[in-house]
Amino acid sequence: MHKILNTERKTIRYMYENLVIVESPAKAKTIEKFLGKDFFVTSSMGHIRDLEKKDFGIDIQNNFTPKYEITSDKKKLVTELKKLAKDSKVIWLASDEDREGEAISWHLQETLGLDPKTTKRIVFHEITKEAILNAVQNPRPLDLNLVNAQQARRVLDRIVGFEVSPVLWKKVKPSLSAGRVQSVAVRLIVEREREIIGFTTTSAFRVSASFLVPEKDGKITELKAELNRRFDTKEEANAFLEKCKNAEFQISEVVKKPARRSPAPPFITSTLQQEASRKLGFSVSQTMSIAQKLYESGKVTYMRTDSVNLSGLAIDAAKQMIIKTMGEKYHQVRQFKTKSKGAQEAHEAIRPAYMDQEEISGTNQEKKLYDLIWKRTIASQMAEAELEKTTVTIDISTVPEKFVATGEVLIFDGFLRVYIESSDDEDQNGGQKGLLPALSAKQILRWDKIHATERFTQKPPRYTEASLVKKLEEQGIGRPSTYAPIITTVQNRGYVVKEDRPGTEREFTELILSGQKISSKVKTEQTGAEKSKLFPTDIGMVVNDFLVKYFDLIMDYNFTAKVEKEFDEIAEGELVWNDMIQSFYTPFHSKVENALNEAERTNGVRVLGTDPTSGLEISVKIGRFGPLAQLGEVTEGGEKPQFASLRSGQHIETITLEDALELFKLPRNLGEYEGKTVTVAIGRFGPYVRHDSKFISLEKNVDDPYSIELTRAIELIEGKREKDANALIKAFEENPELKILNGRWGPYIVYKKNNYKIPKTTDAAQLSLDDCMTLIDKQPAPKKSRKK
Repeated sequence: MHKILNTERKTIRYMYENLVIVESPAKAKTIEKFLGKDFFVTSSMGHIRDLEKKDFGIDIQNNFTPKYEITSDKKKLVTELKKLAKDSKVIWLASDEDREGEAISWHLQETLGLDPKTTKRIVFHEITKEAILNAVQNPRPLDLNLVNAQQARRVLDRIVGFEVSPVLWKKVKPSLSAGRVQSVAVRLIVEREREIIGFTTTSAFRVSASFLVPEKDGKITELKAELNRRFDTKEEANAFLEKCKNAEFQISEVVKKPARRSPAPPFITSTLQQEASRKLGFSVSQTMSIAQKLYESGKVTYMRTDSVNLSGLAIDAAKQMIIKTMGEKYHQVRQFKTKSKGAQEAHEAIRPAYMDQEEISGTNQEKKLYDLIWKRTIASQMAEAELEKTTVTIDISTVPEKFVATGEVLIFDGFLRVYIESSDDEDQNGGQKGLLPALSAKQILRWDKIHATERFTQKPPRYTEASLVKKLEEQGIGRPSTYAPIITTVQNRGYVVKEDRPGTEREFTELILSGQKISSKVKTEQTGAEKSKLFPTDIGMVVNDFLVKYFDLIMDYNFTAKVEKEFDEIAEGELVWNDMIQSFYTPFHSKVENALNEAERTNGVRVLGTDPTSGLEISVKIGRFGPLAQLGEVTEGGEKPQFASLRSGQHIETITLEDALELFKLPRNLGEYEGKTVTVAIGRFGPYVRHDSKFISLEKNVDDPYSIELTRAIELIEGKREKDANALIKAFEENPELKILNGRWGPYIVYKKNNYKIPKTTDAAQLSLDDCMTLIDKQPAPKKSRKK
C-alpha cells in the first residue's frame, strides 16, 4: 500500500502546484472531488507529534515548555510529507476548525519546516464544494491562541497524569492512573452510587378512579382520574375507600386551556450524543465515530460544536424544503442563540450539508444518525405545535379530597409531524392523553372501580452515557471534543463499567373498591432492573476516595469548570497559557508532595465482623486481581489468612458478613470422576471446575459454583474434551509438543506453548513435522509479555 502511494506521489509531485493536508484519508477523498487538477490532497492521519513519552515531556523549569517528538508510527509519513511539501509551491493546511485541528496544522508547519509565506490555513464547517472553494479564496494565518489553548490542555493533563499516577501506584495499587477530567467524571458516578446505596425507599398509596360517562349516541366512555393526595398507610387508604362507597361524585370545574409546544434547537455535540443514545441506543463514542464519517463524506456539518446557530443558507434551504413538502403553515423561521459562554468549537450547529437530501447512502447506522440530524434540523424551522389541555376537577361529597382528570388534544401538529424530542425522565403523570368525553360542571358521575395502589419512592437514577454527558455539560466540565474520550477512558481504566443488571421482585398491596366491596390483593412487580447504566467498580470507588481526600483541588467540580473557562480565555487571547499552568502547578505540586509523604496506604479495607466458627476477623478489600474477602489477619508466625474473590454483583461497600462467609465455602469437593477428585472454585478469570489438573470454566449465567453438582461438572468436563478433540487436526508422536489445531481464525500450529500461523492456502492436515518446523522457523519469535 505504501509503495503504491509513494509511486503515485512521485509521479504526481511534479504535476501540482498546491498541496492540501487534512487529518484523515476519508476527508482527503471528499475534498479532492471539489478542487481542480492543480491541487493534490493528502492526509496527516491525525497528529504527527505529541509530548515525549520518556521522562515528563515538559520542561517545568523553563516555563512549562512542551518537548515534542514525532510519534513512531508517523516517522515514515512525515518523511513523505516533507518531500511533497518541498516540491509544492503552496501548502494548504486544512485540518478541522477547532483547537485540536489548529494544533495539528501548527505541528505540521513546525515539523515540516513550512515557510509561512507559502503556507495557508483554511477552515470550513462543512465539506461541500461551495464551502471548500470559499475557504480557498479566504485563507487565514494560523491562530496561535487556539494552538496555545490546546497546548495548555495537553500540558495540564500530562502534569496531572504523570504526577498523580505514581502516588496511586505507591499508596493504592500498581498500574493505576488518574486524569484531570476523567477522575471528576468518576466522582460523579461514585457519588450517585452512594446516594443509591444510602437511599431509603418509602411507600404511599396512589388512588385512581374509573368513571363511566354516557355519550349522546348511547355509548359509555371511561374517564380516568387521580386523587389529588396520597395516603401513607394501607389503613388510611382503606378508610378513604370506605367513605367513597356511598359518596356522590360531581364535576366542579372543566377548564380548557390552549397550549403551544416549540421545537428543540438543532443538534450540538452533547444533544446529538444524548438523543442518539435514547432513540438509537448508540454509545457516545459510537455516535461520534458515525458522525465523523458523515462529516468527512460531506453529508453533515462539523460534529464537534457547542453552537446552535444555523447559517442563512441553511435556514433558507430548510424553508424551501418545508414549504415544498408540507405547506406554508408548517414553516416558521427561527434563529437559536448559544447559551454556553465561550462556545468556541465551531460557528454552526450539526445539520445536513444539503437540506434537500432527506436520505443518504451509507451503512445502516449512518442512515439512522443522518435521519435524526435531518429531522431535528428541519423541525427547528417549523411552526409550533398547538394543543388544547383540559383539566376536570371532581368533588367527592363525603371527603375534602378531589379527583382530577387531565386530557390533551393535538389541534395542529406543527413540528411534531417530523420530530419529537426524547427525555431521560419517564412520564410519571397519571393523566389521560387524548380527548376527554364531553363533560360539564355540576354533572354527576357514576364510578366503576376505585383503586388504591401502593407505590414506592424512586431511588436516584444511575447515569447512562447520555445523562452523564448532560451532567458534565451542566457542570461546565469538558468540551464537545472531550465528552466521548472521557467516557471511554473511565471504562478502559476499569473505574467504571457499563452493563445491564437484573432487578428484584417486590411485593405491593392493591385495594380495589368495586360495588360495595373492598378487596385487598398482594401483587409482585419487577423493580430496579438496569439497562446500559454506568456503575463504579470497587477500585474506582477506592481511587476516588483517595483522590478526594488528598487531591481535593483537581477533584473539585468548580475548579474543573474554572480550568475549562481559562482554556477558553487562552483561545480568545485573554490569558497567557504558561501563566495559567503556573498558577495551577504550584498548589497542585504541593498536594502531590504531601500525598507522597503523609498519605497512608489504602486498599479500601472494610471489616465485616467475626467468623462464628473460627473466631477470625472477616474483611473485604482490593487485592492484586480485584476485590476479595479475607478470613484471618496477617501475623508474624501465625497462620496465613484465607482469601476469596468477591462474586459478580458483590461490592466492598455493600457486601454483608453472611455473604462473605458463603465465599469461604469454596473450593468445594464435588466427588470423584474416573478415579480423580472434581472440585469447583473461583479464580482470577471466574468460576471453574478442576479435574485431572485441567481447568474448565463454568457457563456464565447458567452455573453457580456454590450449588453445581457432580453430574453437571462431568457434563462440562466431557464437553471440554469433545471441543478439544474437534480442535485437534494433527499430532506428532515423534514430537508431542507440536500440534496442529483448529482455532477461531482457522488452523494454526502450537509448539512449546507458542502459536504460529499457517498460510490460508495451505492444507493443514497434509503438513508433515518438517513442514511445520519450516513454517515456525520462517516466522518471528512470539513477543514475550513484560510485567509492568
